[in-house]
Amino acid sequence: MKNAAAVAGIKIVTGDTKVVNKGKGDKIFVNTSGIGIIEHDYKIGADCLQEDDIIILSGTIADHGICILSQREGLSFQSPIKSDTAALHELVQIALHIGGSSIHAFRDPTRGGVAATLNEFATSSNVGIRIKKEFIRVNKPVTGTCEILGLDPLYIANEGKMIVVAKRDKAKEVLQAMRSHPLGKDASIIGDVISEKPGLVQLQTLLGTWRIIDMPVGEQLPRIC
Repeated sequence: MKNAAAVAGIKIVTGDTKVVNKGKGDKIFVNTSGIGIIEHDYKIGADCLQEDDIIILSGTIADHGICILSQREGLSFQSPIKSDTAALHELVQIALHIGGSSIHAFRDPTRGGVAATLNEFATSSNVGIRIKKEFIRVNKPVTGTCEILGLDPLYIANEGKMIVVAKRDKAKEVLQAMRSHPLGKDASIIGDVISEKPGLVQLQTLLGTWRIIDMPVGEQLPRIC
């Protein structure tokens, strides 16, 4: 925890421990609270998306969820799968520095994955969202594992990725700036925001057809974050 805090540039200022009866706890539970200062007055949120906005994804998806699954179930692969856990504050600052008020939303797609985040955006802003499968990057070992287990990477948790929604006229600049940082080197534009079909998220497949990406019902994996 100390090392992670140092990397993120934050300080752990207090702590507490609890003892529970044998069998009443599952190893370790860690609860955290953070205090910070918002250094801008931009309006950023799930309800701020606008027609013609561009959706940027900072890198590959589903690494964390599949990593945790493989460890829990004792699965081994020829190429090891590593969690993407990371502090994203520097990447956020880079995007804000370039995009400023053109940035309409940030979100880390954790529980429910990219699918849940985009559905929350579409519902909160009453807009439609279109994404294209060809631009959504998934590492090969993760793809293979998902295919074997019948899982959809779009619904699997991430811990070191973020989705950025920005105005079209600034999106490419924001994308290039994100790619200059190690945590954003695989960033890509994956879709856009439309006024038609508000509240609906659609995915264009590799065959060119469209399918609806629903809000997840339940969870594909046991809770991992």
